[in-house]
Amino acid sequence: MDDQSHALDSVNRTIVCFSETIYRTNGVWEGPNPLSPIVPIFVFQLPLCIFATRVVQLLLKGFHMPSFVGELIGGILIGPTFFGKIMPSYYRWYFPAYSFIVLEPMAHFALIYYAFVMGLRMDILTIRRTPTRAVGVAISGTLIPFLLGVGFFFMISTSQKISGCIFWGFALCVSGYSALAQIIEKQQLVHTEIGKLALATSQVSEIISWGLLTMGLAMANTRGGFFTATFFSALYVCFCFYAIRPALAWIIRHTATGQGYSEFYLCSVLSGVAFSGVMTDALGTHPMIGALLFGLIIPDEVLQSTLVERVEDFVLGILMPTFFAVCGIRTNLSSLATNNISFVVVMVVIVLLTVAKIISALFASLFTTLPAKEAAAIGLLTNTKSILALIILEIAQEHGALTTQEFSIIIVAIILMTMIVPPLTMVYHPVDNVMPYKRRTIEKSKADEELRVLACIYDMRNVPSIINLLEASYASQKSPISVFALHLVELIGRAMAMITVHTTRKAGTKHLTQAEAQTEQIISAFDNYELRCNGVMVQTITARAAFSSMDEDICSIAKSRRAAFIILPFHRQQAHDGEMEDINPSIRNVNENVLTSTPCSVGILIDRRMPDSFEFPRRVAVLFFGGPDDREALAYAWRMSEHENVSLKVVKLVPAKTEAPSDPMDFMGAGPAAVSVPIDAEKEKMLDDECINKFNIDTVNDNSVVFQELVLNDEEETIRTIKGMDGNHDLFIVGRGRGSSSPLTTGLADWCDCPELGPIGDLFATSEFSSSFSVLVMQQYIKTAETEESELSAESFARQDSEQLPWRASSAATEDVFGSFDSKDNKFSHES
Repeated sequence: MDDQSHALDSVNRTIVCFSETIYRTNGVWEGPNPLSPIVPIFVFQLPLCIFATRVVQLLLKGFHMPSFVGELIGGILIGPTFFGKIMPSYYRWYFPAYSFIVLEPMAHFALIYYAFVMGLRMDILTIRRTPTRAVGVAISGTLIPFLLGVGFFFMISTSQKISGCIFWGFALCVSGYSALAQIIEKQQLVHTEIGKLALATSQVSEIISWGLLTMGLAMANTRGGFFTATFFSALYVCFCFYAIRPALAWIIRHTATGQGYSEFYLCSVLSGVAFSGVMTDALGTHPMIGALLFGLIIPDEVLQSTLVERVEDFVLGILMPTFFAVCGIRTNLSSLATNNISFVVVMVVIVLLTVAKIISALFASLFTTLPAKEAAAIGLLTNTKSILALIILEIAQEHGALTTQEFSIIIVAIILMTMIVPPLTMVYHPVDNVMPYKRRTIEKSKADEELRVLACIYDMRNVPSIINLLEASYASQKSPISVFALHLVELIGRAMAMITVHTTRKAGTKHLTQAEAQTEQIISAFDNYELRCNGVMVQTITARAAFSSMDEDICSIAKSRRAAFIILPFHRQQAHDGEMEDINPSIRNVNENVLTSTPCSVGILIDRRMPDSFEFPRRVAVLFFGGPDDREALAYAWRMSEHENVSLKVVKLVPAKTEAPSDPMDFMGAGPAAVSVPIDAEKEKMLDDECINKFNIDTVNDNSVVFQELVLNDEEETIRTIKGMDGNHDLFIVGRGRGSSSPLTTGLADWCDCPELGPIGDLFATSEFSSSFSVLVMQQYIKTAETEESELSAESFARQDSEQLPWRASSAATEDVFGSFDSKDNKFSHES
């Protein structure tokens, strides 16, 4: 058994003899053993590799472990440590030494295309947009663990090879961005400051690690020397970025048809991966580096996402298990302790290896504004390893730099480093450290104070209707409007989740992606709006995120910008034939999630006007049934009525027979947007009457404002009344309907296709009308016990933070992402 594992460990350092006999057999039952040839035995090995890695991965999934941990443990289980000990004869039969002649090249082939997928997902330009503190922690987290890894290597090494200590250091300083992203997403730390900073640090660290690995491979080159390999590799990198990438961009521009990419197109690109790998291998580094480089130079986001969609599942699900099997077979846990080194020393070294990242983060905190507590947490998170660390160790084995013991020790350390992160993050409960604010509704805002609005935009089709609405909202020097235009971009290709604040528009920028070009158009449109209107200040923000987490970005930005109102586009828009068509069903899920977790009032804007109409609404109507949402709608329309070119009609619809509500709990629609809020019917009626009376008193001398009260019997008369207003108004503002148990809307609520709009909003969105108009469905922010507790916790945290230390970690982290707003000078200031 020991001889067998030694042969496998030494396969790249010794000569392995195998038979070149071509087997011809008449079948399974006649002739020689059908598993004697190399290819048939590989066909048997591959399903076992896939099965072992998948089973362990599924078992650890409930513990929120990154997928590569289960795959690596599965590879170890089918290696000499377990399978080889329990059933040695079957192990020798299943994994003979000569089978590595196929198994190991397949593992390397898997690495080549895995590196290509990583290149498609990686954006090296993100370093320029990364907060300075994250770059500092990443550099410290690379250098210090590298030095510690070199030192610990000589504590246990019997070979004392210089190349071995270098590869140990490289493996130790790696941070696994993809694995860390899985952990942070599962633990819901994506929108915490520690989570954002840890992801940014890990991203920078991974980019640095790939660069160091390239240099290490050039140093290990025995054919032409370090300087020759480095020089020609640098020339090839320049050739790829300045010759091949522009050529690919030209080909894409002149051949793209808008119907996607053909199979020939994709196969050509995948062939280019192999060619690039051959080139870098010939130049003295490794085929994997060429594949990574080819992935980095793919210029088109759609092509990137298409390639990832086509290749990733096959690479990770079918090919990569062979790599984990090779790593597991090379690992022998029985070799951890030998006669020269005790088991206690090995365990001490493993523990010290696991705290290297934490030590480096604490060291970085001495030279940055990062507090020690947060530095330790970031160090723990960035301790997460990924497949890149295994790749480094496999290459070390390929070059004969590590013994079985040295390889096994660092493998165990990598598993422990990553496995301790999810359980510790489960007990971490982040405190919302954004300073609490009171003006979260339009109704509660004062007439002479600033209105802060977060306008969400998916594409240019949303821009005209939102700018029209904002222009009608009456901005003045007395009551200015601060608009935060949030461009929401779905993650595709190599883009990473990121929030970017734009200072100025980049005039004349070339080679923009589709998303960047749209952002430039949005910035231009809102800049023109700001110049055209007095009392308006605009800041444009881009948030790249998956649709599943966009609502968290929206709420986080609204809270950090102290917004009182969020504008969300409806997921349907009116086509040229007058029909309402779905733009993207995922937008509906985003809207529903925002409604349930919003920190302020929300309005869903339904645009039933002709596309690209830039004429702001001059005839506004409010349908008032009662409740907090209708009061919010009236408050917003009330502000609009101060505009000299806007006329307002408020129609209060009163039931002929008033029914007492049977349930004091009000449920907001159905589905994901369903949230219960306690409603006091008598108090709500009193507030409604007070609001209407105050409105009538303040607008009694305003000829542009009309108030009308209609007494109706049932929902049928409600529908006829609304249909009768068709063609008379440009904008309808209605409430979502919480807090109103009117018999005039009860029947409508039972037939809602879009519960997030409420019964009246759904009627406007789904019914046919002859004229073109917009509808704004309002939901007022209502403080619940949960939100009140959260605000008190945030206020307590902020008070303790300001009393304890001169630095402001939370605000600094927010400024890095969002910039700052100077209310005294009415200007936006940014940190680059």
